[in-house]
Amino acid sequence: MSDGGPVVHGYPHLETVRSAITALYKRLSYDTVHTFDTSVTPADVAFSDQDDLHLGVQRVAREMVRHFRLPDARAIVSFREMEHAANVELAAGPEYFIELNDRFRTHRRDIGAALAHEIMHVYLHRLDLSLPGTRDNEILTDTATTYLGAGWLLLDAYREDGASSQKLGYLTPEEFGYVLAKRAIAFGEAPETWFTSAQAYTAYTKGLAQARRDEQQPPLTAAGWAGRRRYAKDRRYALEHGSGGAGAASRAEAYSFSRESGGASRGPSGGSVPLRVSFPCPTCRQRIRLPVRGRTRARCTLCRTVLECDT
Repeated sequence: MSDGGPVVHGYPHLETVRSAITALYKRLSYDTVHTFDTSVTPADVAFSDQDDLHLGVQRVAREMVRHFRLPDARAIVSFREMEHAANVELAAGPEYFIELNDRFRTHRRDIGAALAHEIMHVYLHRLDLSLPGTRDNEILTDTATTYLGAGWLLLDAYREDGASSQKLGYLTPEEFGYVLAKRAIAFGEAPETWFTSAQAYTAYTKGLAQARRDEQQPPLTAAGWAGRRRYAKDRRYALEHGSGGAGAASRAEAYSFSRESGGASRGPSGGSVPLRVSFPCPTCRQRIRLPVRGRTRARCTLCRTVLECDT
């Protein structure tokens, strides 16, 4: 939790975020991910200063437990002074024991965000899904919370002006915006209507632009002129030398070329070319391998996205 300190911006964790999205699809499957097609709404977590603190916290916690399809059990929430925003006990018992930072006694509109993150820890623990290391595992938790329909609350808790700042979670505001945009594209949502924070809205629009760029990378046909020209140059190099050009090889998130293990594919010029191109699916980021043979339609086996390509 950043409270009054500097807020990091940009995409320093982008590759880990993308790995987390892929891990979600692999562990849950396309069908299970799409059971979360409806996000938590503002009405689900509305919490005014006139509400009883403990009854209101219990109500919001129950909503998060319900949203993440966890067993219906009592959520026991308490408050204490601590460095972090919240903490949850990952015990095997039926109850959910959650501690919230004392500051949430008077910052009630952000309680839903804190509870969403902590209850996602329980969900991932019971799935036995994690990434190596505490930092990457927290990034996975933020990403999963957002992609499965409750993380817009974490982004909406981001507020910053000349005198103060607040941010919850481990992702930057723009990274939260990126994951939220990925979800919005996949599920046809418009989360920008839910924000109460102007800074959160700005971060979402920046994340949306980054997510759209994922859909405009070659060999996808939606790639722009510059990308298509660069791809053609790298493809020529690969056809002549049997591997990806230096430019393509240095872009971990982009395409790369490799020789086929057997057989031959038909290249754009019609010759026999034992070459394939590998690139990430713009939805789930799993890498897809296709023969280099011109225009084709492919379907990602993990998230079922249909892709129009020109290899």
